Amino acid sequence: MEKKLSHIVYDYLISIGLAETAATYLNMVTLFLAMLLVVFLCDYIIWKLLRVLSSRIAKRSKTNFDDLLVANKLPRFLAHVFPLLLAIEIVPWVFIDFQYAENVAIKTTYIIGVVLILRIVRSLLNTIKDHLKTLPTFKDKPIDSYIQVFMIFAWVAGIMTVFAIITETTIWKFFTALGAASAIILLIFKDTILGFVASIQVSINDMVRIGDWITFEKYGADGDVVEINLATVKVQNFDKTITTIPTYALISDSFKNWRGMNESDGRRIKRALIIKQESVSFLTDEKIEQLKKIELLTSYLESRGARILEYNEEHNIDKSLAINGKNLTNLGVFRKYVETYVENHSAINKDMTIMVRQLPPSTQGIPIEIYAFSSDKRWKNYEYIIADIFDHLIASIKYFELELFEQPSKTYVKGL
Repeated sequence: MEKKLSHIVYDYLISIGLAETAATYLNMVTLFLAMLLVVFLCDYIIWKLLRVLSSRIAKRSKTNFDDLLVANKLPRFLAHVFPLLLAIEIVPWVFIDFQYAENVAIKTTYIIGVVLILRIVRSLLNTIKDHLKTLPTFKDKPIDSYIQVFMIFAWVAGIMTVFAIITETTIWKFFTALGAASAIILLIFKDTILGFVASIQVSINDMVRIGDWITFEKYGADGDVVEINLATVKVQNFDKTITTIPTYALISDSFKNWRGMNESDGRRIKRALIIKQESVSFLTDEKIEQLKKIELLTSYLESRGARILEYNEEHNIDKSLAINGKNLTNLGVFRKYVETYVENHSAINKDMTIMVRQLPPSTQGIPIEIYAFSSDKRWKNYEYIIADIFDHLIASIKYFELELFEQPSKTYVKGL
């Protein structure tokens, strides 16, 4: 029967006079393997117990916080704590005759412990983040930014602790060494620092919330904020693309937040019809009588016509020329019609500003602008309301003998 490889090596060491050393090494390896077996077995048993226990508690409790703890694997990480502490206690006994190996093993277990603590902290912070996002008060707040800040500090502290363990120096000495390299550190973490400051200002000043509709022309963003991180803000545009904006850009550049519109009682309508100036004229008595048939203008034309007639007679105005005295114009009556029509429209908020105004004439004509607010703020319905109003007004213009401005199209003369 062939000897095992370990026996062959052991016999070889005896033959060259290293039997005692071989026995010591063999004993160390045996103890090390036994330690690993005990630690892993202990870890497995504790994890099984914690998993069953945490699942039962999560099912019975009314809050979802413990469910999130399980989802973020906190019980799994906590299960590693006791086996790691056990390993730290056993290591000196396993490597009792090997000082260098003992030193390396102890440092390794300490580093594993630091990493484990960081994972526990991250799991706990992620749980807190997920829980806060379910609360109405914090649903639109940049929770991710604050969690990332805490994790940055935790990772920095963890990395410094690892370096202190490896180099066997105190953390205070490590801080002193970092002081000399502070300029380089500030350069490396410039975006992080700027993002951190910006996140605080954005939150304190309530500039942006998750779910806000913002327009940021510099970055081509026009849509809803879906995520606010320490370094970036993600905006889902209306074409379903994602635009990423640096967080500090929110306080260094100008952007538009439509939250005020969403929280108000209406969405603004601000659009104009451009009237050809040459189509504007005084109204004759015959034309006024025709326009009185328009129900929205009947009362206005009768009362206004009576006042004009009274004024002209009182001042002996010569009405052989229409320019003399007071007169009605087709543009003025049309403006009154538009105002009355908008005020009576069912989709317009009557408690907010309703105005029809004449803007300064331009090379294109005279703009008649409607300024009002729709009761329905939803985009699709809002556009429908605008179209409904302007469809009617465009079709109504001809009754006032007015013309809309339109860029002339190319015409082709026969024979050219």
